[in-house]
Amino acid sequence: MTLSTTWLSQSAKLKTTFSALALCALSNTAMAAAIDKSAVQFIGPLGENMQLKPYQTDHRDAIIANLLPSLQNSSDSIRVFGDELDWQSFDKVSALTLGGLQALKFTASTERFSQGSLTLKGIENAQLFIDGEKQTEKNKSYELALSQGDHQFIIITEQVANWNKVELDFTAKSELDAVQFSAKQQHGLSAKQLFDAPTVSYISMAPNGDYFITSQRHYEDATANQAQYVTELKDAKNNTLYRFESAQPSNITWSPDSKSLVYLLNGELKHLNLKNMQLSVIAKNLAGASGFQFFDNNSLIFSWSKSPTDNGKLTKHYQGLQDRWSYARTTSQVYLLDIPTGLSKILSQGPLSHSLEDFDAKNGHVLMSRSAQAMQLSPQPATELVELNLATSALTVLGQYNTFNQAKYTDDGIYVTAGPDFNNGLGRNLPEGMLANNYDGQLYLLSRDGKKARALSKEFNPAIGQLHVLKNGDALIKVTEQDTVQLYQFDLSKKRFNKVNTGFDVVEQVSYSHERTPRILVTGTTASTPQQLKQLSLGKGRAKVVWDSKPIGYKNTQVASLEEFNFTNKDGIEIKGRVYLPHDLDSNKQYPALVYYYGGTSPVTRGFTGRYPFNLWAEHGYVVYVVQPTGATGFGQEFSAKHVNAWGEYTANDIIDGTKAFLDKYNFVDSKRVGNLGASYGGFMTMLLATKTDMFSASIAHAGISNITSYWGQGWWGYLYSAEASKNSYPWNNPTLYSQHSPVFHADKVTTPLLLLHGDSDTNVPVGESHNMYTALKLLGKDVDLIEYKGADHQIFARDKRFDWWNTMLAYFDKNLKDQPQWWQYLYPEK
Repeated sequence: MTLSTTWLSQSAKLKTTFSALALCALSNTAMAAAIDKSAVQFIGPLGENMQLKPYQTDHRDAIIANLLPSLQNSSDSIRVFGDELDWQSFDKVSALTLGGLQALKFTASTERFSQGSLTLKGIENAQLFIDGEKQTEKNKSYELALSQGDHQFIIITEQVANWNKVELDFTAKSELDAVQFSAKQQHGLSAKQLFDAPTVSYISMAPNGDYFITSQRHYEDATANQAQYVTELKDAKNNTLYRFESAQPSNITWSPDSKSLVYLLNGELKHLNLKNMQLSVIAKNLAGASGFQFFDNNSLIFSWSKSPTDNGKLTKHYQGLQDRWSYARTTSQVYLLDIPTGLSKILSQGPLSHSLEDFDAKNGHVLMSRSAQAMQLSPQPATELVELNLATSALTVLGQYNTFNQAKYTDDGIYVTAGPDFNNGLGRNLPEGMLANNYDGQLYLLSRDGKKARALSKEFNPAIGQLHVLKNGDALIKVTEQDTVQLYQFDLSKKRFNKVNTGFDVVEQVSYSHERTPRILVTGTTASTPQQLKQLSLGKGRAKVVWDSKPIGYKNTQVASLEEFNFTNKDGIEIKGRVYLPHDLDSNKQYPALVYYYGGTSPVTRGFTGRYPFNLWAEHGYVVYVVQPTGATGFGQEFSAKHVNAWGEYTANDIIDGTKAFLDKYNFVDSKRVGNLGASYGGFMTMLLATKTDMFSASIAHAGISNITSYWGQGWWGYLYSAEASKNSYPWNNPTLYSQHSPVFHADKVTTPLLLLHGDSDTNVPVGESHNMYTALKLLGKDVDLIEYKGADHQIFARDKRFDWWNTMLAYFDKNLKDQPQWWQYLYPEK
């Protein structure tokens, strides 16, 4: 049943009520439509024969909280103590009193941030929940602050003398506050759904394909920032065989014969026999150990790190550039552990940390990488690829490379992923004189002795990412392909890349069996659909859905529609983009818009959710344009190479011209109400754009770079990133690049209102980068705000901070693009 009425407040004193008398009175006015009881659902009695109500016990809050999820569910009925109870329209309720508990449920929808108060009349004891959060009651009244969108109200009542006298009165704070009440189940996408909904956070398939493990993660109000996990062992038919509920296992690895698995749990390395489900402890005291893999059926290979103890000195003498990293003096070595006895022996040694790349148990070889020296002074540290012969303990250096990502054995040699400059530019596919972007991953085949190498992906535009090797020697790789993340098989015999049809825009996690025709598990999303877990057999038809988050976390949810929008820039290059449209868009109206970009060396991929929730912004009434400007990987080497030594030169033009083309096509977007935002390099772009154009009406920069020199010298990884973004350029040999491309040097040109957001513990882009710009703009009398998140690093991960951060961005744009400052003033009141 979906009956809705609209209440529009014309003064702070006007009230609406569910009582028949008030409804009659309101219906005779032109100021507002009445809200009747048909807008509310009722259920009860719940637990009709309970002798004491929850408020009469010592555990009231727990009892109510445990009941709440069943009431939040959109099902038409609830079974409680064996009785089947149906939700019904509240206007059909005529009882005086009822036993047990009762509940009222309705939806409040707002087209803008709205405030007011809800008063419960005729209800002696109750608790109100809005979107699952318990509200604070004062004299039977609740102060409300509702962001734009749909909100679920649930009132759980414990004591009502006469249901015929129950009234729910809503008083608006001002005449601008507008709320629509209904009993509808369909609702718009919410921030809580995007963050809290269950996701598969880990997958692992047994070598024989007969078993797999999944970990599901979700969040809820009761546990706040603490994620909840359930890890399960399943058979090939998706039946649960074993459930890890007491804690979250990590470092899960399968035996080669698929008869057992090993994992870390509560500081113990445990062995689970899959035949009889018998558990045994292999070893303890493994702090710093990670990456366990079965070397053979009787031993494990792993990495073991050791951090230096605090020497108690008052000073720290820097030994090199990496010493700015808190973990720089931690060393890591590769060990072998005997399962029957728990005895470990070291395989690598010396002052240099070694990273395990791969191993060949049959031939007794271990492949490792290490820094060429302990503390690099060079901004381009070299990596050595080394091989250990277990029989002789001989360590052979296979090569030293300035760009290196990953290495894996195959029958014909060693696969290596690295940038185009690997092995003296072996992978370069660029015009003469153009510098390569080594974030654009390439695939190579190295001979076993390291003396010969072949480039395998020079003509393959997607950027190579995570590498796996199949039993037949082919490579299974994740790649960035334009604005998607895809899965490819590299056929080693035919030297050909074959796309694996997963049906996802963004492939997240991959696991596979070691069969001749491997079975593959994969998680992912599309731009408009939430996460799924799928299984497929390589080269055999479509993927089968094993698990889907949509019916669990997004039932009855409306999602923005998506359109592709590309344009050709001034250099004749097609610039990709996409546009999110509000699900209820009326093309006869004028809408505000948001333009989002990164502009760094990777594209903005098409994930359903993430740190920047495009679907949520569209739900809040914004048309959202995501543009992929010049310089990103995934579009070919020449496209990505234009990122080098540019610092926004091409990127700014693409964003400005793309926005103009976007406005020309979408005539229902108000060109006077367009905002822009980006983070990290995208935050740098926001500041830079503010010095170049006044086409935007409000701008947000999160963790942006305002001074390229200070970022280069102070960020933990600033000099490493600048080794590509400013290749061969330094403040002393190219001062023009470092100064004239830095936004703070042009702060006097800024006319757009600007919000600077930053974590005060950001190690990547230090918070001083926002301080630079804030100081300059304040001294210039510009419209600027600065908000820091306490304890946050470069990204905002914690649930409470994430919600506040999302709200802050939307409230800022509402203030500047919708002429609705109330939400911003509520979050940041003037003193």
